[in-house]
Amino acid sequence: MRLDHLSYACTTPEIADVIQRIGADLGATFVDGGRHPSFGTRNFILPLTHGCYIEVVSALDHPAAEKAPFGRAVAQAAGDGGGWFSWVVAVDDISTVEQRLGREAREGHRIRPDGVELRWRQLGVLNVMEDPQLPFFVEWSCAGTEHPSSGGTTVGIERIEMSGTPEAVAEWLGTGGEKLLDGIDIDWVDDDEPGITAVWFATPHGSVRVV
Repeated sequence: MRLDHLSYACTTPEIADVIQRIGADLGATFVDGGRHPSFGTRNFILPLTHGCYIEVVSALDHPAAEKAPFGRAVAQAAGDGGGWFSWVVAVDDISTVEQRLGREAREGHRIRPDGVELRWRQLGVLNVMEDPQLPFFVEWSCAGTEHPSSGGTTVGIERIEMSGTPEAVAEWLGTGGEKLLDGIDIDWVDDDEPGITAVWFATPHGSVRVV
């Protein structure tokens, strides 16, 4: 179990300004990740070190965005002002999570502008809508799928500022109260709403906090 990526939600008209702002803060450039046709969303990707990445994602004016849980979650987060709305945990075998939570994962895919198709399975997005401190789970299960962190920059995640309850997140992850994720520091802070409040990044020009 490891951190796969962090998602930052915004409206479609805002997405260019958001990726320019975050990219300038980190000294790195986002790439067009393409559209998620079954979710009604699109994203821009910033590969990071250690197999992680950031996605800036927005909901499209498309029926799928009103039906699919991920599209609804993105639209809801953007409508509430946008910002960090989810963290995503990669697992080697999502069937174990399906058994523990008693539900099935959903297939996801997107086609990058260069024509490369990415496929995965994900589980737990509806819980993120109800309690934003909780991550959802992903398995990159399709043989040959290139992970979005491929070609990562020298920028990496140092720690995440999180509002919420460590015990609730540990129970959701099934870690039994042990260290939540290998190699990730989480600073628990007080805030009016649960979820990610800020992320600290290690960059060639020092530590940078992005809200």
